[in-house]
Amino acid sequence: MYHIRLLQDRTFYTMLARFDGDLAAEVHARGCPCGGRLHRASYPRKPRGGPADLGPAYDWRHSFCCAREGCRRRTTPASLRFLGRHVYLGAVLILVSLMAHGLTGARLTRLRDTLGGSLNVRTIQRWRTWWQQAFPRSPFWRHARGRFAPPVEHTRLPATLLVRFQAPTVGGRLQLLLAFLAPLTVPGARSLRAG
Repeated sequence: MYHIRLLQDRTFYTMLARFDGDLAAEVHARGCPCGGRLHRASYPRKPRGGPADLGPAYDWRHSFCCAREGCRRRTTPASLRFLGRHVYLGAVLILVSLMAHGLTGARLTRLRDTLGGSLNVRTIQRWRTWWQQAFPRSPFWRHARGRFAPPVEHTRLPATLLVRFQAPTVGGRLQLLLAFLAPLTVPGARSLRAG
C-alpha cells in the first residue's frame, strides 16, 4: 500500500521541513505587529511516526519572540509538519486516519511496525472521531467548506477531502491538504484536538 511507504518517505518530510522554513522566514520578515524585531525562540518537539532519523529540523518548531521590551509577544508560524501540539506528525495523523477505514488486525500490525510500535487503536479512533465529528463543526471548516463543490462528504473524512486536492501523486495531494490545514496549526487558532 502506497500510503504506508509515504509514511516513511524521508524526501517527503524533508520537503515539508523546507516549506515550514519558508513560512517561518515570511513571518520573521514581517516582524512583530507592534513594529519590533523578532528573535528566534523555537521550541523542542519529539515527533512520532516519521522515519527514524528526520534530522534536527524535526526536533524544533519554528517560533519567534518580539525583541521590544514591554511586548515580548511570541509569534509561531503555520506548519505543514506539526498539527498543533500533537506528538504524531500531521502527515501521519492524516494518512493513518485515512487507512483506518476498515482497520483490520493485519493493517494495524503493519502500521505499528511502520511507525515504531507506539500507535494504538484508541489513538486512531480519537483521530477518526475528530475528523468525522469535531472537524466538520469547527469554525475553520464552516468557513472553508464553501471552496468545495460538490460538498465534501463528512462521513469519509479525511479521504473525501484529500481527493479534492489536485496533484499527480498522493504525496502531492497530502502536501496540499497540509497547507490547507496550516492555519489550524497557529497558536490562538482553533486547535486540532484529536488526541
